[in-house]
Amino acid sequence: MYEAMQISKRIKKIAKSKKITLNEMLSACNLGINTISHMNHGSVPKSDTLAKIADYLDCSVDYLLGRTNEPKSHHFIKL
Repeated sequence: MYEAMQISKRIKKIAKSKKITLNEMLSACNLGINTISHMNHGSVPKSDTLAKIADYLDCSVDYLLGRTNEPKSHHFIKL
């Protein structure tokens, strides 16, 4: 199971590294102002919420979930 607080920490870390405020990110993603607060209190976000945040921060959902330590996925699918 994924820990909501760990997800929140990773979101904050990558946003800070990109000089993006959480309010700016939440607004751009059309997410509620309390989204991060809910994560801090143990609520795991829905997959569509994670996808919006990952897209905005230009990182992978796997990174936000803690499944990888690399913010961007370097896996390519050969067609």
